[in-house]
Order: sequence, then C-alpha cells, then structure tokens
Amino acid sequence: MAFSTSLIASFLIVAANLCLHGVYADYGGWSTAHATFYGGSDASGTMGGACGYGNLYSQGYGTSTAALSTALFNSGLSCGSCYELKCNQDPRWCNPGSIIVTATNFCPPNSNGGWCDPPRQHFDLAQPSFLKIAQYQAGVVPVSYRRVPCVRKGGIRFTINGHSYFNLVLITNVAGAGDVHAVSIKGSKTRWQPMSRNWGQNWQSNGYMNGQSLSFKVTASDGRTTISNNIAPANWQFGQTYQGAQF
Repeated sequence: MAFSTSLIASFLIVAANLCLHGVYADYGGWSTAHATFYGGSDASGTMGGACGYGNLYSQGYGTSTAALSTALFNSGLSCGSCYELKCNQDPRWCNPGSIIVTATNFCPPNSNGGWCDPPRQHFDLAQPSFLKIAQYQAGVVPVSYRRVPCVRKGGIRFTINGHSYFNLVLITNVAGAGDVHAVSIKGSKTRWQPMSRNWGQNWQSNGYMNGQSLSFKVTASDGRTTISNNIAPANWQFGQTYQGAQF
C-alpha cells in the first residue's frame, strides 16, 4: 500500500509539472502573413527601432529580427517576442526551412507598399533573415508564422538611463515569452514600486533610487514573473547595464 501511495504521489507531481509546462509552452498554432525585408545586406539599417533596443548586435539580437505591422506590434508590448517563420505557397521564390526572429521594431502603416497597413499581419525582416527563407528578387512572400519561446544566453539585462527622479530602464535579453508586460523596482530603502512603460521596452520610475541597491520584478505576457534581487549595487551609475535572473 505504501508503494502504491508513493507511486500515485509521484505520478501527480509529474502530471502537475507537465500541465505547468504545457501552459507556458503553448504559444499557439500556425497563422498566415506576408514578409518583406529592410536594412541592407548587413542589417545596419535595422539598428535602433521602436522597441528601443539600440545596437542589435551588442544586445545579442543580431540580424534575426523583424519589424511588426500594427496588427502584431500591440503598441510596443510585443517587443522582444519571438516568431518562427517559413515561406510557403510560392515555390518559385521560397527557400526550404524556417527562421526564428525577435520583434525589435515597428513597421508603420502607409509604408512598405501598404503591406504593414491594418489589419494585415506582416513581418518586415532584416534582409539576412529574409534571404534564409526566400529569394531577394521576390521582394514580398507569403509566410506561415507562429509564436515560439525565446532562447537567450545569460540573464535578463537592465540598462539604467535617465537621471535622479527619472529612472528609465531598458530591459533586454528576455527568454521565454520574451515580451515584458509589467515591471516593478525596489530600492534597498524602499518597497516595491510599479514602473510604467515609457516606450518600447523602456520602463520608467520617478522614485529617487540613488545610493540604493536595486531589485527588479519582471512579468512576461505569459504571466510568469521573475525577481532579480539587488543586481545593481548601491553605487550604480546611469548608463550601466546589470544582469539579473532569467525565465
């Protein structure tokens, strides 16, 4: 009887873990869209962008990036999310295989030949990524896409900009869902304080945090939260980047 009880308990634990994994790993099925490209052969024209990531090379995103149309950009909340794309239904221009890209920019309406106009779901890819799934001469191709978990090296990065009473924190290198939907900050002398999204993935706090070690609480779009305690020392400086926990 003891063996049976232990076996049942083990089964329940495994089942619970599988259910949790399913909740967080289910990013939906395939949908259809179109893709174009921009930024030049070295993707130098993709630097900066509406997500605020700046130099995509130094931030670790490289050339595997995309600007999203209004229907996908979600007013910037989709910044950092990851998508798998494959070219389809056009054997003349499609290459086999698929790519995974990170949302780092916005493709505004009334640009790119109207492909980014609402309600179209569209990916304006960095040119090197586009060429992995389609021929240059195609210009625009139909694609299938789906959300996928982001895979990152190291922890979430917090770059602190701004000035006293205006802390503007850029959050990058987020694994899992990738897109951050809520952030809180805590100084060693304060309680947790919610931050507001300024633009892209830049989050702001108007509290006075100078001379305190800083902790951050990050919640992604899938509801998971990670806490990075005291990752910035009391002598932190504006313009510096600190690495925290990861999903």
